[in-house]
Amino acid sequence: MIFMHSNIDFINTPVVDVVNRIILDAARSGASDIHFDHFDNCLKVRIRIDGILNDYADIPNDVKNNIITRIKILSGMNITETRLPQDGAIKTELGGLDLDMRVSSLPTKKGEKIVIRILDYSRSLKGIEYLCFSEENYKKILKMIAEPNGIILVTGATGSGKSTTVYSFLQKLNVKGVNLITVEDPVEMDIEGINQVQVNSDIGLDFATVLRSVLRQDPNIIMIGEIRDSETAQIAVRASITGHLVLSTLHTNNSLTTIERLLDMEVERYLLASALSGIVSQKLARKLCDKCKKVRDTTTYEKEMFKRFLNMDVNQIYDAVGCPHCSGGYRGRIALQEVLLISPDIRDAINARVSKSELRRLVYAGDVITLLQDGLYKVMAGFTSISEVIKLTEADDEVNAEENIKCLLEKKTQ
Repeated sequence: MIFMHSNIDFINTPVVDVVNRIILDAARSGASDIHFDHFDNCLKVRIRIDGILNDYADIPNDVKNNIITRIKILSGMNITETRLPQDGAIKTELGGLDLDMRVSSLPTKKGEKIVIRILDYSRSLKGIEYLCFSEENYKKILKMIAEPNGIILVTGATGSGKSTTVYSFLQKLNVKGVNLITVEDPVEMDIEGINQVQVNSDIGLDFATVLRSVLRQDPNIIMIGEIRDSETAQIAVRASITGHLVLSTLHTNNSLTTIERLLDMEVERYLLASALSGIVSQKLARKLCDKCKKVRDTTTYEKEMFKRFLNMDVNQIYDAVGCPHCSGGYRGRIALQEVLLISPDIRDAINARVSKSELRRLVYAGDVITLLQDGLYKVMAGFTSISEVIKLTEADDEVNAEENIKCLLEKKTQ
């Protein structure tokens, strides 16, 4: 599935055809990003598939500037400006595919590094049902978005599928009789029936400014593309307690760190306690290839993991093999999710300034399925491998991860 296109004649092929070929091959391979990196002897093209960067081609130095210029023209960038970062977008039809891409340029010592992100919102268009939430988490989501007001946050690292999840919520909420407004930077997906506002900080049209105006537009539901600063966080929370349902995203790892981050953003405790409805934290794991995955016996260590975190005896799981249809046994990605529905006890704890350890106990000793547990359930179902789950959950930078384990163990014994 991953290949080196040494058969492209970069010197004699028109630059337009070269760029089109690179984009089309990446899109057909299911890539999320295309990287153009400057090396001493070439411009290296790499494509990210299922979270992994793979070498695609080496473009000779003789034509590399032509390639960069062509991409900047397509994305509407200033081709004469090479000293400052720029952002652009490409919407086109290529080889029968409707492509929507975001382009970023970054001036480096050796030249402009270009990254093209290929947007795919096919899952969002299908709806929440296709995001692989567990039955328990799915019921919590439906309960969250049924509330007339409050704030719902989708959290995770860059590229963890937050926008896909938020857009799927919007699809569910976009019904007759509702005034739904989004504030985004950029507007990533056009949705019929929704008023979408593009932020433009260059002219002073930032999130906070737009939000103040949006509140005078009689909205029922507001979606904020991302909470980036204290002012936006405070306005979003205040909007949610004045009769609006607010959806947004935040760069945090899990439910507990999300609450702490909002408090760090100087959101008043009593407002946060009243406003916060739910938190959906997620990470993307590579999905096992359905054509070649195979069943194997669990190791002693793996059996202990399933017993410790799920209280289940698991003797067999699926593992990656590898075939011509996949990349090392994986094809596509699936989200691991942690969904916290804010309870009265958690609201009281936030308002009462309880210690971090006590708040952790309330969050994780309840009915929360952690990212690790959700991952293990998806290993049992054959969606992903246990090595993927361990890699993602161990990458968590929680200082007190062991405390979460204690809370889970306490929950099982209650």
